[in-house]
Amino acid sequence: MPRSMAPPPSGEFSIRLTRPFTSTPTSKIEIIGEPNRPASIKHTTHVGAQNQTLIVKEGSIDAEDSNELMDLIKPLAGFPSNPDEDIYGLDARLDLATFVVQWDNGEEVEGAEARTNPTEENKEVFRDVVGSIEALVRLKAKERTS
Repeated sequence: MPRSMAPPPSGEFSIRLTRPFTSTPTSKIEIIGEPNRPASIKHTTHVGAQNQTLIVKEGSIDAEDSNELMDLIKPLAGFPSNPDEDIYGLDARLDLATFVVQWDNGEEVEGAEARTNPTEENKEVFRDVVGSIEALVRLKAKERTS
């Protein structure tokens, strides 16, 4: 049965990008914020033998970048999703919870196209969104010092 996702409270948005798609994530990016305001970024990576070393990078994006990101993810609403298979071929899971878009390529989402394969255009849009999120992290998140 498809999951019905409720929008987050008070217009807050949450974007989560994890890799790999099917097993325990070794990389997790979280962007949390509100429209027209700066948003926080957190990138957690597990590396080393048995992924025991944790690297955390944190930062923020300004309101303009936050709004651009919201515009960038809007086309993903209603794209195909599949809980069993990485249909976009990037070994990445993207979970969006915004007031406008509630979508997760790793779950059956109500309103998404039922178990269909994405078009090449869908794959390109997904690839662009994932690339943009990862670029924001590279530019804005810095390693946390203890």
